[in-house]
Amino acid sequence: MSPIVKKKGEKFTLPGKYVLFILTILCTGMVLLTFNTTIFSGPLSAIAGYTIVPFEAGISEVGSYLRSRSEELGQIRDLIAENTALKEQNDELMIENTRLQQERYELTNLRELYKLDSQYDEYEKVGARIIARDSGNWFYSFVINKGSDDGLTVDMNVMAGSGLVGRIVDIGPNWSKVKAIIADDSNVSAMVLSSSDNLIVSGDLKLYASGVISFEHLIDSEDVVVEGDKIVTSNISDKYLPGILIGYISTINRDPNNLTKSGYITPAVDFEHLEEVLIILEMKQTVE
Repeated sequence: MSPIVKKKGEKFTLPGKYVLFILTILCTGMVLLTFNTTIFSGPLSAIAGYTIVPFEAGISEVGSYLRSRSEELGQIRDLIAENTALKEQNDELMIENTRLQQERYELTNLRELYKLDSQYDEYEKVGARIIARDSGNWFYSFVINKGSDDGLTVDMNVMAGSGLVGRIVDIGPNWSKVKAIIADDSNVSAMVLSSSDNLIVSGDLKLYASGVISFEHLIDSEDVVVEGDKIVTSNISDKYLPGILIGYISTINRDPNNLTKSGYITPAVDFEHLEEVLIILEMKQTVE
């Protein structure tokens, strides 16, 4: 092995392998001293107190820190697993809650239809669900999931909520299109239930934005018709069965001719939130 020669002007450097060897010897010696501090006395014991004890304290602190970090990491893993489980449970509960709300809403609708069915128990009816509608905020024209295969035909009357929705205007084997009484081109021959005075109910989508539809040609010479009176389909209607509730008079105006009156009706049906309907299987012509 050639001796280490330091040239003039060069800084003294120790090769890495020697540094590693020296550090290894020192560490080994300190470890031996750690296990044998009790055999030393006098000056060597004092030296050990200044060197070995701080070294042991440092090792102890490092060990405690590592144990603490290990415990923290374990707790974090447990918390992450618990959080994931809680999120999954929360998602399941939200889905279940949504399903229950939907079922409760459907049950409410079915109860309303059942109540409506019992009010008109003289007619045979079948229930159907709305599967499509024309664009807009209201169900003025929509498609149901029943058709000719289910015994339906054009002009059959459709009900929901508390009264008349409209009638079937087009049909297929398993679908039917319904036009509601609020449509712009809809006209229904009706009458005031309390007085049997006839009038015409006209659809108007712009007007329905205010929650009403119009009526006209009411002959009320004795002024017996008042706000709040029920309006139902009349006996002289060519498309609608008699006695089906349309709505309630909200406003009455005397026409300029002083012979007739007109005004507004609040419909008995909520045409913004329809989902299920009842179709009366009897036609106006067959019950006359």
